[in-house]
Amino acid sequence: MQRRNQLMPVQDVEDVQGDYFFRYDEFGAHTEAPPHSHSWGHLNYALHGSMRMDTEHLRWVSPPQYGIWIPPNMVHSCYVRQAVVYRAVYLTPALSQTMPAKACSLRMSPIVKAILADFAARNLHIPRSEADLRLARVLYDQLQATPVERGYLPAAQLPALAQVLDAMYAAPDDHRSLAEWASSVHMTERTLARHCQRELGMSLGEWRQRMRYLQAIDGLQAGHSVQQIAFDLGYGTPSAFIAMFQREAHMSPEQFRREFCASAL
Repeated sequence: MQRRNQLMPVQDVEDVQGDYFFRYDEFGAHTEAPPHSHSWGHLNYALHGSMRMDTEHLRWVSPPQYGIWIPPNMVHSCYVRQAVVYRAVYLTPALSQTMPAKACSLRMSPIVKAILADFAARNLHIPRSEADLRLARVLYDQLQATPVERGYLPAAQLPALAQVLDAMYAAPDDHRSLAEWASSVHMTERTLARHCQRELGMSLGEWRQRMRYLQAIDGLQAGHSVQQIAFDLGYGTPSAFIAMFQREAHMSPEQFRREFCASAL
């Protein structure tokens, strides 16, 4: 029987009085929001776990170190594979004009994280006092100053490359080489490598490592052991997996579980 995903409530901000609206939620595994849009722009951030957002032609998947910016009136959908602790800040159309005009990833600065944590602890959705408005303006200034980054795990437009990426994502333990993947879509190794750099901004090997890292986050969130995650992702030993994870997260899997996974709360 096919599993039915839980529906994620879509936030209505059209009648909010003020320049900012902050949202805090916790969503269970396999929760989705259908395609929709807002007249306000908003930054989406998974404090614990990872999340995926889809726009018309692009897919954005981000670990907890990144947020996903969606400009005003852009149709988007959302899906979380494992439970997440979710944060969002909505900005009026006027404030959004100084934010990126396209969807993008933004690295979450410690100041932004701290302000979101403070507002969430107080369940503050609309800042009204002068002190809270100052904090909201600091957060806004921080977001404006954050360099725009391509999606952490970018998608491909070229059908042949998209086919390769989908196959790799479905079987993260597949160890086929660049040449073997190229042959599977009737390309030369050099041509596939060129398309990767042009469309993804990285090599196929780097994309695979990022994909495995994101799937590792889901495994940690689900409570799987480091050994199980390592073998599921195709690593011969847990130590090889831990080394990869350390390069991406700058901390061990167990440290990451304690800090970023809701199951560890």
